[in-house]
Amino acid sequence: MFRKDLITAEIQKLAEVLARIMGLKLEGKFAEAESVFNETMQNSFAIPKEVLDDEGNIEFEKWLNESDIPADKLDSLSEFLYYELGISDERNKAIAPKLNLIYNQLADKHKIVHLVNLHRQKTIQQYL
Repeated sequence: MFRKDLITAEIQKLAEVLARIMGLKLEGKFAEAESVFNETMQNSFAIPKEVLDDEGNIEFEKWLNESDIPADKLDSLSEFLYYELGISDERNKAIAPKLNLIYNQLADKHKIVHLVNLHRQKTIQQYL
């Protein structure tokens, strides 16, 4: 029970950070939004920037398989990455395949399938 409470609190914190990033983007503060995003990826998910920015998926898939991220937190990671789509073609090519890997792991390993994620998987096909 205690571990679940900690994970729930962490997820709530991540949702607040995501809202902050989206607010910064709406205000046109893209550099600050990117900085908060990168900091969150490193501190909350332990994903090095190089792994996330790389168009190849080998290192990200290795990171995903080796990290033992709970399903709820993995779903939060997918939220962060989903809202990175549309920034640029280069960014889309780097992020979309990683999102697919996350959605597949949620379904295969954690047996979690959300209607929202299914819709997003269809949406990201345009970026692949």
